[in-house]
Amino acid sequence: MTDAPPTAEATARARAIYDLGPTVIFSCKADPRFQYCLYVPPQVGKGAKVDLLVAVHGTSRTSFLEFRDGFSEFGKWNDVAVLCPIFPVGVLGDGARSGYKYMQEGDIRYDLLLLEMVKEVAEKYGQDWSKFAMFGFSGGGHFTHRFAILHPEKLWAASIGASGSVTLLDPGRDWWVGIRNLKEKFGIEFNAAALAKVPVQMVVGDADLETWEITHKPGGTYWMEGANDAGRTRPERLRALADSFEKAGVKVQFDLVPGVSHERMKVLDRVKDFLAGVLKTKRGA
Repeated sequence: MTDAPPTAEATARARAIYDLGPTVIFSCKADPRFQYCLYVPPQVGKGAKVDLLVAVHGTSRTSFLEFRDGFSEFGKWNDVAVLCPIFPVGVLGDGARSGYKYMQEGDIRYDLLLLEMVKEVAEKYGQDWSKFAMFGFSGGGHFTHRFAILHPEKLWAASIGASGSVTLLDPGRDWWVGIRNLKEKFGIEFNAAALAKVPVQMVVGDADLETWEITHKPGGTYWMEGANDAGRTRPERLRALADSFEKAGVKVQFDLVPGVSHERMKVLDRVKDFLAGVLKTKRGA
């Protein structure tokens, strides 16, 4: 492969190989420290218009490829492209693993970075992705529900999987436990009416009960008063998040999956069913 000026035939072949179907990994133009890959339905190469699902990895980061490939058949037959952002460990040189989960790390705003990625790929593929769906599991579940709190107007659906810590819609507590200082921290007013319009799924295995990684302790990076108040286990914390959303007027589909522990791939069928239902309503309207 060379960087010589391509012929029209070479350009078409390269696009089919690298830009359609399961794509290569791209650096984000807005900040090349971060990357993404996609699944783009082949029909997009013929001018088809499709919807977008953003699928956010967990702490291990390996799930970005599992999600790209795991949603590829769904995307092909439901006219949905899949964008999988990659937020590396230690992007500030400190080895930190969890910055993206809480939306801000140093001068990095991960919510705004994700919006730049969406803008970039929308322009590249000639799509209107002013609204998109989002799914995340574990650390990706952190990201998804907090993104929904900050930017509900950007979402046509949100699927929140097994988040280890949750931000409740509590105006009496500061971020990240609550939302009292949202305006001060992010320059954003909480828009309950917009969030109430977003179909939301929360999904977790009933055997997802280990607590070693999700119990906050004094001295920890994200320790603050009330950090563990939403519950001890992931199912308890996600149920508390669902209750908080429902009190704000959000309709939540809560899926407690029998016999499943912290296993992301075992909940994907539930997520696909939820998204397919939302798409049917969205496109029917």
